Amino acid sequence: MSSKKYDYLIVGAGLFGSVFAHEAKKRGKTCLIIDKRPHAGGNVHCEKVEDINVHMYGAHIFHTNDKFIWDYVNSFVEFNRYTNSPVAVYKDELYNLPFNMNTFYQLWKVRTPEEAKKKIQSQIDQLDIKEPSNLEEQALSLVGTDIYEKLIKGYTEKQWGRPATELPAFIIKRLPVRFTYDNNYFNDKYQGIPIGGYNKLTEALTEGVEIKLNTDFFENRAEWEAMADNIVFTGKIDQYYDFQFGQLQYRSLRFEHQTLDTENYQGNAVVNYNEREVPYTRIIEHKHFEFGTQPKTVVTKEYPQEWTAEKEPYYPINDTRNNEMFKKYKDLADKETTVIFGGRLAEYKYYDMHQIIGSALKTVKDVFNS
Repeated sequence: MSSKKYDYLIVGAGLFGSVFAHEAKKRGKTCLIIDKRPHAGGNVHCEKVEDINVHMYGAHIFHTNDKFIWDYVNSFVEFNRYTNSPVAVYKDELYNLPFNMNTFYQLWKVRTPEEAKKKIQSQIDQLDIKEPSNLEEQALSLVGTDIYEKLIKGYTEKQWGRPATELPAFIIKRLPVRFTYDNNYFNDKYQGIPIGGYNKLTEALTEGVEIKLNTDFFENRAEWEAMADNIVFTGKIDQYYDFQFGQLQYRSLRFEHQTLDTENYQGNAVVNYNEREVPYTRIIEHKHFEFGTQPKTVVTKEYPQEWTAEKEPYYPINDTRNNEMFKKYKDLADKETTVIFGGRLAEYKYYDMHQIIGSALKTVKDVFNS
């Protein structure tokens, strides 16, 4: 019998840690979750402002084709029918996203798929790009000049903090172009937002599990490690190994939240701003995620920024240098027998929410053989 207090110490109270804790507890295991933030839920955490569930770390829209995962999350909280249909602003013009027949009509006044295809192809042919050597050339070779200049270039350069000509072509493997009048951003069969916000999901997952907040694993590492037989680590993998191969890079974000004394600010949950000169990439109006009718509204401007150690890491920069460095850390992680690495930071991989949940459930199956 182990003399340790817990079967599992889970570092990080985000979706991966919460799902693992729920499933481990179901199997009779004792778990302690610790998180350095003052709240649980990781980046899906919401705060109530003017009776509106505000997504504190940017828009989180659940979407999946996996019925099992959809049924799984709905077993904790009912999801609504929200469909993500963002619009994009370029100068004084408004366009539908993703690129579809509505967008092409707005750009060129074409009304049939054939006209739209001809227009795009004629622009691609004029450019004569044989081997795209950077993101700009890759995007131009896929969608032509107009779509690239108005709907991709500025947004992408803000997102990555560098000119598109300096970004690798592989970032854009394909650009989904739809020749139907369909503004639904995702192709997935299931889509929605938890009724009452994401906290309902994470609180239900961790019900009955001990959680300590404002608690940094690395400040008392030896003490925490001595408490449990196994560790589930969802933080930065390079930090776990004391940055011995160097520091992995990320892009970060800064959020500017505002409460406005108006019922409806922009008429849509997500509005992108595509000009390079506008410093934010998008404005989120949170009440529209849940079809709110509150007298006030809360909006959030999203500013991409360079990541430094004291900022929150959001997007892994999966270029060759970082991927090679991560592989060295992964080789160490694979040799561990009592430490499980999971989630966006530990796996140095951009995950959507359904993928994180799927990854956590697969890990549970592997660990418990059930």
